Amino acid sequence: MLPSSVALLGFILSASPPSPAPTPVSAASVLHAQCRTHAADPKNPWALAHGMDLDGRAFRTRDGRPASEAIVAGFLRRESTDAGTPARYVFDAFAPDGTPVEPHPALQVKTFLLSGYPMSHAFPASWGPVSLRELVASLQQDFRPALATSPDGAWALDALSHVLKPGGSFQNGAGETVRIDAVMDTALGTLESANAALAEGMKAGRAEVPKNKQGIYAHPCGGLHFFQAVAGWARFPSVRKAWGARLDAQVDVLVYRLGSEARQYEAALAAAPAYRIPVLVQMVKFYGHWLEALGRYRNETGWKPTPAQARAVAEARAALESATLRLEATGAFRDTATLALKEPQLALDLVGDACHAARGWDLWPVAPGAK
Repeated sequence: MLPSSVALLGFILSASPPSPAPTPVSAASVLHAQCRTHAADPKNPWALAHGMDLDGRAFRTRDGRPASEAIVAGFLRRESTDAGTPARYVFDAFAPDGTPVEPHPALQVKTFLLSGYPMSHAFPASWGPVSLRELVASLQQDFRPALATSPDGAWALDALSHVLKPGGSFQNGAGETVRIDAVMDTALGTLESANAALAEGMKAGRAEVPKNKQGIYAHPCGGLHFFQAVAGWARFPSVRKAWGARLDAQVDVLVYRLGSEARQYEAALAAAPAYRIPVLVQMVKFYGHWLEALGRYRNETGWKPTPAQARAVAEARAALESATLRLEATGAFRDTATLALKEPQLALDLVGDACHAARGWDLWPVAPGAK
């Protein structure tokens, strides 16, 4: 007869094998799944636009329609104008129930343009087809040069800079001749002014500049959309030459922000553990938008990061990965629908910021300089 300890060992070994350990999730898979699952709501055009930010024209609603068609068919309004003038096309900022539609002017048109739709493409509106060219013309009618100095101007600037070339102009609804060169030059000045405190901190060698909701921090998403709109205009060699060191300085400031903000986020996590989820969401927002901004700048202008800038990109990827996995561990991604009942804005951030972060990750699948 076997000793009891040996018999027990044999029983254990003959029993059902233990369940395999769960496969570790990756930050990239979490972000992509969050975006593609929750941004596909056909009743939320703001979320659909964020899904298109990740997947472009290929993004579809849960009911199988192209996201752009659901946005136009469900939420575009046509306003009558004086005889002989084109109709005005409008996306309201919010739907009657509070759902965001276009909280920033030209968000939807900018999304369609950057998704690669040609100007001739016709979308099915509730009254019939409407072309992207008509939507752009309506944007130009509504555009006022003051948007070049407004935190909310990023999306309109991004849209117009993708349909016009240096030297281009149009007439707006107020009868003003809008010259795109002057608009974008003003926008660069706006970015410089907004980043002045950060630029000063960078030059002084300070480890960080506090986020205080002033300057660039008064802009939606920390001004990272404004940077994208301005920097993308430099895809034209004449602009790149004219702006030269001024634009280089704005890239340097953006790189400096990475370390400055990272220290403040980690300090906030340590000081206020009760606010862990909102802080982690803010981290995903910042690192994702940061990677997206420099990824677009590289793709649109041919920018090549210096070794120090390349190290910053690698650090941002690592920071995004860490923040995403820490946020996943809280259950917030899995419980987005429940969170929406208690904190609807935070739930929206979990969706929109996941889309931007997923795209930022995709734009830098391997850190520059990595083997």
